[in-house]
Amino acid sequence: MSFLKNTLLLKRIVILISFSIVSLILWNTYSFFKRFKNEERLKMEIVATAMKEFAKNQNLEADVSLEDKIIKSNTNIPMILVDENGNIGSDSYLNLDPEKAKDPAYLQAQLEIMKEQNNPIEIDFAKNRTQYIYYRNSDLLNKLSYYPLTLILILALFLALIYMMFTSNKIAEQNKLWTGMAKETAHQIGTPLSSLLGWIAILKMENVDDNYIDEIEKDVHRLNTIANRFSKIGSLPTLKKYDVVASTKKAYEYLEYRSSKQIAFSFESSQQEIYTNLNEELYSWVIENLIKNSIDAMMGKGKLAVAISVDTEHIKINITDTGKGMAKSQLKKIFNPGVTSKKRGWGLGLSLSKRIIEDYHKGKILVKNSELNKGTTFQIILAKIT
Repeated sequence: MSFLKNTLLLKRIVILISFSIVSLILWNTYSFFKRFKNEERLKMEIVATAMKEFAKNQNLEADVSLEDKIIKSNTNIPMILVDENGNIGSDSYLNLDPEKAKDPAYLQAQLEIMKEQNNPIEIDFAKNRTQYIYYRNSDLLNKLSYYPLTLILILALFLALIYMMFTSNKIAEQNKLWTGMAKETAHQIGTPLSSLLGWIAILKMENVDDNYIDEIEKDVHRLNTIANRFSKIGSLPTLKKYDVVASTKKAYEYLEYRSSKQIAFSFESSQQEIYTNLNEELYSWVIENLIKNSIDAMMGKGKLAVAISVDTEHIKINITDTGKGMAKSQLKKIFNPGVTSKKRGWGLGLSLSKRIIEDYHKGKILVKNSELNKGTTFQIILAKIT
């Protein structure tokens, strides 16, 4: 619990610091953008003044080198000069593509952009002649406007990395907890199992009906199998060559004998023996989980079919029921931990089955098809060996 509390506190601190950094970046960038924009405006006003002074000096001997230098110093801010009627004169532009500028439509489009970005600068020439300088932001200023977005994206990626790190730590802590609980459960079951074996020996000495003793022994063996399953959680199980048909049928028959007589069970296989690498105890746990889910979905009444088929490389085990089925929205998350439609379920059976088949046996488990009020087919795919 202390780990989770510390993690939550760290998350809040990281979010607060990140929010502060983003706010500071945005504020500084906006301030710099406005300052840079004002400096470009001032530069264009100086250019406008130089153009006005240049036009005043009609004397060929007048020194206009300063005005000419100021006008030519504008090498990065695109501008267009228009008359009081909004007409663009020939060569009345700067810092635009000269080839494209031959097209009046291009100049007009650039003028509309300039009108949206900045207010015009008015130039009063002699003889009551007025012209206007329109200009747009320089490429540098435009690039600067994307700078905060780039920083925010980098920060978002950094936060995502931190979140993934916290999440993986949390999952690892939860897995460690579940593994410890499973191993402790196996240990606790072991003690009464030893006593039950002793009581069975006493019952045999008392000449109790052998049928009763056989059934008790089956259930004790079942408890021992469960204990072994729990003890294997969290450790890499040993796989051996087993007949899938026999292993599947064994788990199937155990549940068939103990299930409602209103369920019609059927089992078929395309071959009598099909081999793969299995941990039989864990594999039978998966089969039992799927069959129990099917029985629950049918509410103790319906048809349940287990079918095994094989091709050159794969073995396919289908478990089909005539239960309530599932909606498409459920199919994507049915194997997630905690997802269940049962009132008393923990939602761990299918998640555990997926881990056993895909992580331990390198196979695949999926919902092959499901229709509401018609039924569901689960499919397990394993690699075939000879």
